[in-house]
Amino acid sequence: MGNNILLIFGAVALFISSMLGLVYIPQMLADKEVNQVEYVAPNIENGHKIYVREGCVYCHTQQVRPKGFGADFERGWGEASLPEDYKGLTPHVLGTMRTGPDLANIGKRQPSRDWHYTHLYAPESVSPGSIMPPFPWLFEVVDEDEATSRKPINLPGEYAKEGKKVIPTEEAEHLVDYLLSLDQEREKE
Repeated sequence: MGNNILLIFGAVALFISSMLGLVYIPQMLADKEVNQVEYVAPNIENGHKIYVREGCVYCHTQQVRPKGFGADFERGWGEASLPEDYKGLTPHVLGTMRTGPDLANIGKRQPSRDWHYTHLYAPESVSPGSIMPPFPWLFEVVDEDEATSRKPINLPGEYAKEGKKVIPTEEAEHLVDYLLSLDQEREKE
Protein backbone atom coordinates (compact mmCIF):
# COMPACT_ATOMS: atom_id res chain seq x y z
CA MET A 1 0.00 0.00 0.00
CA GLY A 2 2.82 2.39 0.84
CA ASN A 3 4.43 1.88 -2.57
CA ASN A 4 1.17 2.73 -4.37
CA ILE A 5 0.85 6.04 -2.52
CA LEU A 6 4.47 6.86 -3.33
CA LEU A 7 3.90 5.99 -7.00
CA ILE A 8 0.75 8.14 -7.21
CA PHE A 9 2.46 11.04 -5.39
CA GLY A 10 5.45 10.75 -7.79
CA ALA A 11 3.21 10.77 -10.87
CA VAL A 12 1.29 13.84 -9.64
CA ALA A 13 4.54 15.66 -8.75
CA LEU A 14 5.99 14.82 -12.19
CA PHE A 15 2.85 16.14 -13.91
CA ILE A 16 2.83 19.38 -11.88
CA SER A 17 6.54 20.03 -12.41
CA SER A 18 6.14 19.35 -16.14
CA MET A 19 3.27 21.82 -16.38
CA LEU A 20 5.28 24.43 -14.50
CA GLY A 21 8.41 23.91 -16.56
CA LEU A 22 6.82 23.55 -19.99
CA VAL A 23 3.79 25.85 -19.81
CA TYR A 24 3.60 28.36 -16.96
CA ILE A 25 7.22 29.50 -16.54
CA PRO A 26 7.78 30.10 -20.32
CA GLN A 27 4.44 31.92 -20.47
CA MET A 28 5.52 34.23 -17.62
CA LEU A 29 8.88 34.88 -19.31
CA ALA A 30 7.49 35.41 -22.82
CA ASP A 31 7.57 38.91 -24.27
CA LYS A 32 3.96 40.10 -24.10
CA GLU A 33 4.47 42.40 -27.11
CA VAL A 34 5.18 39.45 -29.42
CA ASN A 35 2.00 37.65 -28.38
CA GLN A 36 -0.30 40.46 -29.44
CA VAL A 37 -2.23 39.94 -32.67
CA GLU A 38 -1.59 42.61 -35.25
CA TYR A 39 -4.19 43.92 -37.69
CA VAL A 40 -3.47 42.91 -41.27
CA ALA A 41 -5.25 44.64 -44.14
CA PRO A 42 -7.53 42.27 -46.12
CA ASN A 43 -5.65 42.79 -49.40
CA ILE A 44 -2.35 41.83 -47.72
CA GLU A 45 -3.96 38.83 -46.03
CA ASN A 46 -5.38 37.71 -49.40
CA GLY A 47 -1.97 38.24 -51.01
CA HIS A 48 -0.40 36.05 -48.33
CA LYS A 49 -2.91 33.30 -49.11
CA ILE A 50 -2.06 33.55 -52.82
CA TYR A 51 1.68 33.43 -51.96
CA VAL A 52 1.06 30.18 -50.07
CA ARG A 53 -1.26 28.76 -52.75
CA GLU A 54 1.17 29.43 -55.57
CA GLY A 55 4.01 27.71 -53.67
CA CYS A 56 6.36 30.69 -53.47
CA VAL A 57 7.54 29.40 -50.09
CA TYR A 58 9.13 26.38 -51.81
CA CYS A 59 11.80 28.54 -53.45
CA HIS A 60 11.94 31.67 -51.26
CA THR A 61 12.63 32.10 -47.58
CA GLN A 62 11.48 34.99 -45.42
CA GLN A 63 14.09 34.80 -42.71
CA VAL A 64 17.23 36.89 -42.91
CA ARG A 65 20.01 35.29 -40.89
CA PRO A 66 22.14 37.40 -38.52
CA LYS A 67 25.59 38.66 -39.50
CA GLY A 68 28.09 35.84 -39.33
CA PHE A 69 25.52 33.14 -40.18
CA GLY A 70 25.69 33.22 -43.95
CA ALA A 71 25.90 35.91 -46.59
CA ASP A 72 22.42 37.41 -46.11
CA PHE A 73 23.70 40.76 -44.86
CA GLU A 74 26.33 41.00 -47.62
CA ARG A 75 23.63 40.28 -50.23
CA GLY A 76 21.72 43.32 -48.99
CA TRP A 77 18.73 41.34 -47.78
CA GLY A 78 18.36 43.51 -44.68
CA GLU A 79 18.65 43.11 -40.95
CA ALA A 80 18.28 39.75 -39.22
CA SER A 81 14.70 38.60 -38.73
CA LEU A 82 13.12 38.75 -35.27
CA PRO A 83 10.06 36.94 -33.89
CA GLU A 84 7.86 40.05 -34.14
CA ASP A 85 8.41 40.10 -37.91
CA TYR A 86 6.00 37.18 -38.18
CA LYS A 87 3.00 38.56 -36.27
CA GLY A 88 -0.39 38.68 -37.88
CA LEU A 89 -0.29 36.14 -40.72
CA THR A 90 -0.52 32.38 -40.59
CA PRO A 91 0.83 30.10 -41.72
CA HIS A 92 4.24 31.63 -41.18
CA VAL A 93 6.14 31.22 -44.44
CA LEU A 94 9.74 31.14 -43.29
CA GLY A 95 10.69 28.68 -46.03
CA THR A 96 13.40 26.05 -45.99
CA MET A 97 15.18 26.46 -49.33
CA ARG A 98 16.63 29.38 -51.22
CA THR A 99 16.34 28.58 -54.86
CA GLY A 100 15.40 32.25 -55.21
CA PRO A 101 16.40 35.21 -53.04
CA ASP A 102 15.06 35.78 -49.54
CA LEU A 103 11.91 37.92 -49.62
CA ALA A 104 11.78 39.11 -45.99
CA ASN A 105 12.60 42.68 -47.08
CA ILE A 106 11.57 42.63 -50.75
CA GLY A 107 9.13 45.51 -50.16
CA LYS A 108 12.04 47.74 -49.15
CA ARG A 109 14.56 46.37 -51.66
CA GLN A 110 12.17 46.50 -54.62
CA PRO A 111 9.38 49.03 -53.92
CA SER A 112 8.15 49.29 -57.53
CA ARG A 113 4.67 47.84 -58.08
CA ASP A 114 5.30 47.73 -61.86
CA TRP A 115 8.52 45.75 -61.35
CA HIS A 116 6.66 43.11 -59.31
CA TYR A 117 3.89 42.77 -61.91
CA THR A 118 6.42 42.40 -64.70
CA HIS A 119 8.44 39.93 -62.63
CA LEU A 120 5.38 37.78 -61.92
CA TYR A 121 4.30 37.76 -65.57
CA ALA A 122 7.75 37.33 -67.19
CA PRO A 123 10.52 36.87 -64.57
CA GLU A 124 13.39 36.83 -67.07
CA SER A 125 12.35 40.22 -68.43
CA VAL A 126 13.57 41.94 -65.25
CA SER A 127 15.91 39.27 -63.83
CA PRO A 128 17.94 37.80 -66.69
CA GLY A 129 18.78 34.14 -66.09
CA SER A 130 15.94 33.73 -63.57
CA ILE A 131 14.60 30.20 -63.22
CA MET A 132 11.40 31.42 -61.57
CA PRO A 133 8.32 30.21 -63.44
CA PRO A 134 5.96 32.86 -64.84
CA PHE A 135 2.47 33.23 -63.36
CA PRO A 136 0.37 34.24 -66.43
CA TRP A 137 -2.90 33.07 -64.81
CA LEU A 138 -2.62 36.06 -62.48
CA PHE A 139 -3.08 38.35 -65.50
CA GLU A 140 -5.62 38.96 -68.23
CA VAL A 141 -4.51 39.46 -71.83
CA VAL A 142 -7.00 41.69 -73.64
CA ASP A 143 -7.13 43.44 -77.00
CA GLU A 144 -5.34 46.76 -77.05
CA ASP A 145 -8.50 48.68 -77.94
CA GLU A 146 -10.59 47.03 -75.20
CA ALA A 147 -11.62 49.54 -72.54
CA THR A 148 -10.57 48.77 -68.99
CA SER A 149 -10.20 50.78 -65.81
CA ARG A 150 -7.16 48.78 -64.71
CA LYS A 151 -3.68 49.82 -65.76
CA PRO A 152 -1.80 47.36 -68.03
CA ILE A 153 1.79 46.40 -67.26
CA ASN A 154 4.64 47.62 -69.44
CA LEU A 155 6.44 44.59 -70.78
CA PRO A 156 9.86 44.93 -72.45
CA GLY A 157 9.92 44.49 -76.26
CA GLU A 158 10.27 40.73 -76.73
CA TYR A 159 7.80 39.97 -73.92
CA ALA A 160 5.10 42.37 -75.16
CA LYS A 161 2.17 40.90 -77.04
CA GLU A 162 1.37 42.48 -80.42
CA GLY A 163 -2.01 44.24 -80.30
CA LYS A 164 -2.66 43.08 -76.74
CA LYS A 165 -2.23 44.46 -73.26
CA VAL A 166 -1.54 42.50 -70.11
CA ILE A 167 -3.59 43.52 -67.08
CA PRO A 168 -3.06 42.29 -63.50
CA THR A 169 -6.04 40.52 -61.96
CA GLU A 170 -7.23 41.30 -58.46
CA GLU A 171 -5.21 38.30 -57.26
CA ALA A 172 -2.03 39.73 -58.80
CA GLU A 173 -2.76 43.06 -57.11
CA HIS A 174 -3.19 41.36 -53.73
CA LEU A 175 -0.01 39.31 -54.18
CA VAL A 176 1.97 42.45 -55.02
CA ASP A 177 0.40 44.25 -52.02
CA TYR A 178 1.66 41.39 -49.84
CA LEU A 179 5.16 41.45 -51.37
CA LEU A 180 5.38 45.22 -50.91
CA SER A 181 4.36 44.81 -47.26
CA LEU A 182 7.42 42.64 -46.61
CA ASP A 183 9.67 45.22 -44.99
CA GLN A 184 11.46 44.32 -41.75
CA GLU A 185 13.16 47.71 -41.46
CA ARG A 186 13.36 48.73 -37.82
CA GLU A 187 14.14 52.01 -36.16
CA LYS A 188 17.73 52.27 -34.97
CA GLU A 189 17.98 52.35 -31.20
